[in-house]
Amino acid sequence: MRETAVELTVLDPARVFGEVVLGQDVVRPRPGPPFEWRDGAWRLEFARPNVDRLEYLVGIDGTFQPDPANPLRAPGPFGDKSVIEWPEYRRPAWLDSIADAGALEPVEIRCRRLVARVQVLIYSTPDPPAADAPLLLVHDGPEYAQYAGLTRFLDVMSWEERIPPLRAALVQPVDRNEIYSASALYSAALARELLPEIAKRAPHGPRIGMGASLGALALLHAHSRHPRLFDGLLLQSGSFFRQRFDRYESAFPRYRRITRFVGTALRGLDADPIPIALTCGTGEENRANNEALASALVAHGHPAWLALVRDGHTWTCWRDGFDPNLPTLIEAVT
Repeated sequence: MRETAVELTVLDPARVFGEVVLGQDVVRPRPGPPFEWRDGAWRLEFARPNVDRLEYLVGIDGTFQPDPANPLRAPGPFGDKSVIEWPEYRRPAWLDSIADAGALEPVEIRCRRLVARVQVLIYSTPDPPAADAPLLLVHDGPEYAQYAGLTRFLDVMSWEERIPPLRAALVQPVDRNEIYSASALYSAALARELLPEIAKRAPHGPRIGMGASLGALALLHAHSRHPRLFDGLLLQSGSFFRQRFDRYESAFPRYRRITRFVGTALRGLDADPIPIALTCGTGEENRANNEALASALVAHGHPAWLALVRDGHTWTCWRDGFDPNLPTLIEAVT
């Protein structure tokens, strides 16, 4: 029988804590809901969200930490989170596959427009790629490798011959919230400086942009301003905010810039159609926006599709969305 409720307990027999709340990104209120103290412990029971796994923290008197009663953890850039995995959750089989590891080369690119030195890791599959091999341009690339196993996935897919030998440029952002929020300056820097410099070190054929959250938004924006920049896009849990629907995001400094661009994208991009794969968690507030964008892309001639993953806005959700969407996208552009 499918479990329909979540029960959590934090022991506190002397009632030392003043307040205990749940920290999660799937249902509102956030943080919340609060625990109740009874019989020597803080207890919480709430309905299972529309997911098969849930990452969370426990907030004790304003300090959020992993649940001491739950040993299952998910690492992330801001530290570990506790995880509930329901019986329906299935880890991707490729995580248990054996394959040689590809090569990583650190590169620093001086970018005049961004007034920064951008750090990039150039990845190559174990079988050496040809000069006309596909190139993945990955926003938040080092984090994709560390927390979502992207290079491991490419190793396995290449070994299984589900993708051709290729290269990936794993780009570390500079002031992420500013440059990934539909910034014309960043789109120009990507088109005029970063990609040309990457090409000197990683010759390539078709180019695929890949990113999550704001990183996905930035790729779609770059495609709209520089239509020949990419041959395909993988957009995961994109921050496609719409002004009428996402007032909870209105405090974000570049909220209006994002909503203006998304409104334009929904009316139709002024760019040649390219294959675009979107993935999104079933438990994300941004799901409706991703569904609306996917429908708009299809309506305006893009060979686009949306795949839903039963998770929230997490690195694991993005990892679990790689297969079959990334190999299918690579096949579509090669």
